[in-house]
Amino acid sequence: MTDMITADLVDLELDLSAETKEAAARSLAERMVALGRVSDLEGFLADVAAREAQMPTGLDGGIGIPHCRSAHVTEPTLAFGRSARGIDFGAPDGPADLIFLIAAPAGADDAHLTILSSLARQLMDAEFTAALRAASDPASAAALIRGDEAATAGGSGPAGADGPTGAEEPEGAGSASAFRIVAVTSCPTGIAHTYMAAEALENAAREAGVELAVETQGSAGFTRLDPAVVAAADAVVFAHDVPVRDKERFAGKPTVDVGVKAGINRPAELLAEAREKAARGEVTADARTPSPVDEAGESGDGYGTKLRTWLMSGVSYMVPFVAAGGLLIALGFAIGGWKIDKAPSVAEHFIWTDHTSWAALLFQIGGLAFAFLVPVLAGYIAYGMADRPGLVPGFVGGSVAVTIDAGFLGGLAAGLIAGAVVLAVQRVRVPAVLRGIMPVVVIPLISSAVVGFLMFLVVGKPIASLQSALTDWLEGLSGANAIILGVILGLMMCFDLGGPLNKVAYAFAVGGLAHPTDGSLKVMAAVMAAGMVPPLAMALATTVRGRLFTRTERENGKAAWFLGASFITEGAIPFAAADPLRVIPASMAGGAVTGALSMAFGCTLRAPHGGVFVVPLIGQPLLYLVAIAAGVCVSTAVVVVLKGARKTTTPSGDGTDARAGAEAAGVAEAVDTKRVPTTA
Repeated sequence: MTDMITADLVDLELDLSAETKEAAARSLAERMVALGRVSDLEGFLADVAAREAQMPTGLDGGIGIPHCRSAHVTEPTLAFGRSARGIDFGAPDGPADLIFLIAAPAGADDAHLTILSSLARQLMDAEFTAALRAASDPASAAALIRGDEAATAGGSGPAGADGPTGAEEPEGAGSASAFRIVAVTSCPTGIAHTYMAAEALENAAREAGVELAVETQGSAGFTRLDPAVVAAADAVVFAHDVPVRDKERFAGKPTVDVGVKAGINRPAELLAEAREKAARGEVTADARTPSPVDEAGESGDGYGTKLRTWLMSGVSYMVPFVAAGGLLIALGFAIGGWKIDKAPSVAEHFIWTDHTSWAALLFQIGGLAFAFLVPVLAGYIAYGMADRPGLVPGFVGGSVAVTIDAGFLGGLAAGLIAGAVVLAVQRVRVPAVLRGIMPVVVIPLISSAVVGFLMFLVVGKPIASLQSALTDWLEGLSGANAIILGVILGLMMCFDLGGPLNKVAYAFAVGGLAHPTDGSLKVMAAVMAAGMVPPLAMALATTVRGRLFTRTERENGKAAWFLGASFITEGAIPFAAADPLRVIPASMAGGAVTGALSMAFGCTLRAPHGGVFVVPLIGQPLLYLVAIAAGVCVSTAVVVVLKGARKTTTPSGDGTDARAGAEAAGVAEAVDTKRVPTTA
């Protein structure tokens, strides 16, 4: 811990240089850059922003903990800032006055991650945070965080903490009368929230006289709870945002299942809820009690948030099948011509010296891979809802959707139905003798039968009719209707640059390729064209008006040429993370123009990916490139105008306006040299 934070990484007057969480992260990150702890400021801040987008890092008690693991971090580092007026990090109780920026290398070793997790635990100690608020100078604040001074939590700082697992036993622990609870905590990064939730639950257990053992499944690895401890537990608490590993160990216990922030913010309520469920005798087959709509995830999440999470789970697993299968199909068309889909099976007819046979081979392999699209989508939507037990009925339901021509919409419905059915089956109380075979036999059998029945005889046919109507509508699109759809798709592709809206638009387009028509091929073309615009526009903007961008952004601009040309919309994320209010509107403007023009020109596309490298497979290829070029020019012009106007504003303290003003004065290189060292 000695080298992880020094006085140079402490800012006790952070509010003088930052008013927003983005500005606070930038200000603290610049201190890391100055010490060589971070090699790429903008890349690191993009990783911080991506982590923040997953879940706000503000905690009750005036604490903000922006953090991430990043390839741009050279060594584990902490930076601390104190703000007198507070900075909003999304905590329920208001702004944070204590801000910790935690930077961990992508390959950080367990020892360093253990120290970071120990700091997270310390933040739950009121004496520790009070001492930080009273620190008079950066050196003493750094010493408090390192654990050098007795003021930190009874004299033991993070370096002397016990590590990521285990809990202090409350009074009476181990006695026959003590109520026993086991808990598992985890978060996406596995650095901060995981251990803070564990500490909060342990503190609440001591106050309630409950015997608690916590398993923290964090980045530093995890030590499984003793099976005897699990067996003796009266109830289970899961406070997690990623799947609990080896969850079947907790089968048959009264279970409270919430998000990790609930474990931090209301631990006493969770323990009380666990005791109430145990008193009522509520047990489940696999320790998962939430219903598919009202109880899954953190209690504060709305149904829309949960639904988006489930759907994104399915789409994320589907995309590799789309890319592999779709591109193989596209290559088959490119080599063998448009009639290659009529070629006989290569298992029966293959000529080694005939290029048509090779084209047929690629096409038929791609077709098989593409056939998994809907079953994989449905299976992993169900997995997102019900974990592994949802996979079998999800795949079965997705296959039924393919069989009855319910298509992409049928896959969505099958996944949601499968997840709901599994969760309902798991809520049924079963005799102890049957619990061992529930995950392997009973749940797959019952859920697959129910899902198959519903998809074949109840909901499948109406969805198939809807899918057919949608296909006919796309086929008949022309004129203003097609242009409006192109605008909407373009806006969706560019709003979050690879996020949920982007993926919804992409999945909608890819779903049409399963049974291609002229309308669905136009949609695919518009979606890919719009998705190429943001990175290409940022690359062009850094070329024509480089002085408006930092040195790191100009370097990122060089890579963005290739990323944009390859249809990797995420290539614009570093620019959007650094300046979202200018980059995102500019990207959306260009994407809307490109989507509209692509639809107006009647461009079509049979490949689900590939960017400019699949232009030979595009209908109206020259007009397609014109549509992309027009959108790129619009986005470039908008972002240049918006960034240029920034130079006339008063520096806000977030580093970006100050840099623009310095550039206008002719000292851009000096600023870049001081703040953003050239990376290797």
